[in-house]
Amino acid sequence: MPFLALRFDADADAVEHWADALIDAGALSVDVADLAAGTAGEQEVFDEPGAARAWHWARNRVTALFAAGLGPDQVRAIAAQALGGPLPPHVIELVPDADWVRATQAQFHPTRICDKLWILPSWCRPVDEDAINLRIDPGLAFGTGTHPTTRLCLRWLMTHPPRAASLLDYGCGSGILAIAAAKLGAAPVAGVDVDPDAVAASRDNAAANGVAAAFCLPDELTRSCFDVVVANILAGPIELLAPLLASYVGAGGRMVLCGILEAQAEAVIAAYARWFNIGVWEREEGWVALVGARSANERASVAVT
Repeated sequence: MPFLALRFDADADAVEHWADALIDAGALSVDVADLAAGTAGEQEVFDEPGAARAWHWARNRVTALFAAGLGPDQVRAIAAQALGGPLPPHVIELVPDADWVRATQAQFHPTRICDKLWILPSWCRPVDEDAINLRIDPGLAFGTGTHPTTRLCLRWLMTHPPRAASLLDYGCGSGILAIAAAKLGAAPVAGVDVDPDAVAASRDNAAANGVAAAFCLPDELTRSCFDVVVANILAGPIELLAPLLASYVGAGGRMVLCGILEAQAEAVIAAYARWFNIGVWEREEGWVALVGARSANERASVAVT
């Protein structure tokens, strides 16, 4: 079925209201993108809990999708009513029907993370049969190997294989880090996420890869101590969770933290310095992976509230 796409530009103070109004008026979807994307003025915006910064850009390109059966004039009338006044300068374009499954699959292909480690969707054949091949299909959960933070964590695991070590993947997303750890010999392996969809996706991906890893919501985690804890989330939550994540690391254990921009590394290091000898392990595209080690002689007592 074809669609009609309504496109116009909006300032930061109006875009959120307009996007919500268009959805309420019957738009099938609304996409908001940086108007400067692909130029020197492109701005990275990350929506972290507690951050004062808004999720939108100074100037935004809004694209609302409507069923083509409405006709351009009807779309204009619906949008004008939703926005409470005349439409800003805009275009309406026909979006032809397509095999969206095939089109989506075409965007994903085998990805080499490092020597002998590949990520590939289920519909692709391995490039290297002798490598560790992680079969991860794109879906609702974060972690298909395309983001620098995921690659950083995977390279750390390959460089420091957690053989026979217990491992916790906190904020597991698609389960990719837990699955990679299990394939590298870690046991037992657990993953937690606050999103039930991520937990379900992780379980499906673990089954597809033939590995033993248990995934659950945070309050369902039964094990309290691990040799390795990996958390690839965002700097804000990582700082807030410092006492909790530190409590999971046993004597001599290691903490791997990612989802942190270079400018945020100092604050995160300070949040974990109470328990770990921690610093930057590696950088990629403005992101850093922090790695910390706990003394082999003791496991610090941590009060978690």
